[in-house]
Amino acid sequence: MKVGFGTTVWGRGLANHQLDGIGYYTQEVFRRLDLDHVQLRPVVFGNAGAEQIDGHQTIRLGRYSISAALAAVTDVPFAGSSLLAKHVDIFHATDHYTPKLKGVPVVATLMDAIPLSHPQWVSSRLRGLKNWLWRTSGHWADQVITISDFSRTEVAKHFRIPESRITVTPLGVDDRYFERLSGDAAEAVLGKYGVPDRFFVFVGTLQPRKNVERIVQAHEALPAALRAQCPLLIVGRNGWGCDDLVAKLNACTADGPVRWLQSVNDFEKRVLMQRSTALVFPSLFEGFGLPVLEGFASQTPVITSNSTSLPEVAADAAWMLDPLDVHAMADAMATLATDQALARDFAAKGLARARAFTWDACAAQTLKVYERVLSRA
Repeated sequence: MKVGFGTTVWGRGLANHQLDGIGYYTQEVFRRLDLDHVQLRPVVFGNAGAEQIDGHQTIRLGRYSISAALAAVTDVPFAGSSLLAKHVDIFHATDHYTPKLKGVPVVATLMDAIPLSHPQWVSSRLRGLKNWLWRTSGHWADQVITISDFSRTEVAKHFRIPESRITVTPLGVDDRYFERLSGDAAEAVLGKYGVPDRFFVFVGTLQPRKNVERIVQAHEALPAALRAQCPLLIVGRNGWGCDDLVAKLNACTADGPVRWLQSVNDFEKRVLMQRSTALVFPSLFEGFGLPVLEGFASQTPVITSNSTSLPEVAADAAWMLDPLDVHAMADAMATLATDQALARDFAAKGLARARAFTWDACAAQTLKVYERVLSRA
């Protein structure tokens, strides 16, 4: 089976030394599909990425925005479609760059429908045009992959695609999150950031739907002594739409009750997650919620939302609450900081839950989608 694999976002992330969620997903599935009976050909649009990705020669097509707009208006396949058909049997658009092709069936991964369901949570620049083009491109796929049952319902509703054309392939947790980190290197991370023995942590890019403002408010509602003993660490770069929060975090001191660590490397992030009293992740909306599983694998109690995809992913292994309820959030933080037995129980349940999600299973289910689509071609 010869598979054209969309690697535009992954290629950009490699060039910038910073993978986002889509880039990470693309990488993990690609590496597990690199099998004897599967010939992978990375495909990039425009100037993204290098000539080779993971030792595989890339196929380079033109700028996606131009080709997509032309195809949407004229119903003409992308330029280079015929060339691609000579090299691949099927194309998988992993990163929302879904082409209209002739002679090549297309599978598209749509993680969620957030820009369509909640347009206020995405950049307003050309938002209407981008959403129209994104919805249109979704219909160029012979089969859509998404990452949770919740997202399947959302994609069907907002893209107006029948659920029969949408397959769920849950994400996985990388083995490195299960590895226990200790010794001098781990202690050096805590020393570098002046982290005490106990602390709460949030991990993610600052953006409105991540609900970080309420996390800070919940921490501020804790008793003063507990706030001092268990500071809140915000780990993640500034995204957009959080100017007031960013101003507040910039005013925080390195040894205060709330601390903003804008840029930490992967090892540092994993140390902080493993050593934290709880991972606080009460997002307003998630298509999946991979940080919850990463917290579980880190054997850390997780506080998360009782809405969107998060109950589906967390099951009974996390403390779930209304993400709008600051008092409930503060109560969860205070309880897990003081009830050691309950914290251990959540950590044990979380570890067992995390082991049920693997990238090998995600890739195997993805391969079955290819086989089904090709059998219909």
